[in-house]
Amino acid sequence: MEKLTPKQHKIGMWKFILTSILGLFLFVTPLTVNGEATLPVALLAGWLKETVGKGMPTLLIVIIIISMLMTLYCSIFKNAKTSFMKNLFEVNIIWLIIRLLGTFFAIVVYFKLPVPFVNTDATGGLIYNDLLPTLVTVFLFAGLFLPLLMDYGLFEFIGPMFSRVMRPLFTLPGRSAVENLASFVGDGTVGVMMASKQYDEGFYTRREATIIATSFSVVSITFAIVIAKQVEVMNHFFFFYFTVIMSCLIAAMITPRIWPLSSVPDTYSNGSAEKLKEDIPAGYNAISYGFENAVHRGYRGRNFSDFLGLGFRTVMDMWFAVLPVVMAIGTIATMLAEFTPLFKILGAPFVPILDFLQVPHAAEASQTILIGFADMFLPAILIQDVPSEMTRFVIGALSISQLIYLSEVGGVILGSKIPVSLPKLFAIFLIRTAIILPIIIAMAHLIY
Repeated sequence: MEKLTPKQHKIGMWKFILTSILGLFLFVTPLTVNGEATLPVALLAGWLKETVGKGMPTLLIVIIIISMLMTLYCSIFKNAKTSFMKNLFEVNIIWLIIRLLGTFFAIVVYFKLPVPFVNTDATGGLIYNDLLPTLVTVFLFAGLFLPLLMDYGLFEFIGPMFSRVMRPLFTLPGRSAVENLASFVGDGTVGVMMASKQYDEGFYTRREATIIATSFSVVSITFAIVIAKQVEVMNHFFFFYFTVIMSCLIAAMITPRIWPLSSVPDTYSNGSAEKLKEDIPAGYNAISYGFENAVHRGYRGRNFSDFLGLGFRTVMDMWFAVLPVVMAIGTIATMLAEFTPLFKILGAPFVPILDFLQVPHAAEASQTILIGFADMFLPAILIQDVPSEMTRFVIGALSISQLIYLSEVGGVILGSKIPVSLPKLFAIFLIRTAIILPIIIAMAHLIY
């Protein structure tokens, strides 16, 4: 650690403190607005969504078409002018097809073309009109303000203090505590964005980034309230959300230690396998060492113009790379869920398990267990008419705790810099389901 002059130390200290306070306020500080719990960054996203209003579909189609044209140009002619353009738009044939498919679906919905199965409120319309407007606004503000958490010392400050907890419990570095907290109290897509960026910049290995993205990308408490209302268990909301948190934490302790997460290469984006050191040198304790690291990082942190430039590049990365992928994969997933018996067939083996665990209406419940891989809201819709409150409680809590649904978090993961294949993502989803289902049912039996 290089020696800073007293003036440099003071500058670094105040940059670290002020940016961290602002970042924590924006991403993890709960607010109550009009009687509803929210976060400042979500409040800003909601305000922008309302302000843009009817212009949002046009904004989305412009972003997606630009992404398609630039991807075709850079991928076919290999003529990207900058490394940023190359990383963003030069893709292999599989991702080229996915982006083209996402553009096709977006055009169908935007222009209301009579394409069967695509242009319905339950498939392409759901993704384009309900999900993408939220993502585009969240990505904007999260992308602009993420450097406050990541580039001025907060992770360095937290790391030494939490390494003794995060390593033994979740096999993760201590610095991951910040984004895991942001995911839990904020929005799952923010956690994926952070993990992707930290992996790309060499702070997390591929395995660590995959664990964070697939184990801690919990939806916000606001959306959990929406699900609880949908399945009519608001009378037990505290216990409902407590069950979600407990099952997610237990799954996060188990899944990194078993296949497929245990088999993910523990290497950094540059190919190195040498782990970043978290040892505390002699003469320091966890707090003092973390503080010194944070001050040094704060001093080296970007100036205002560089900060804006980095935020702008992050936003462009998420808009142009992720939105077409979410549109493609989310639409396909909801089409399979809506128009084929695939998820009902896949859910059939769960009937005897649910019967054994004494869950009422096991046949109806089994049809919803795997459909959450397509979209988290689908199980709540399909189970809402089942008369057993216990069954609705179990399926509602399960749909949130499964985390990986293709219409949002799963699509964002696949479109991010974290190299996870779709089959592996589904395998992780199945393993999570097998772990958390008995936990949720056991918790439900305590109150029903």
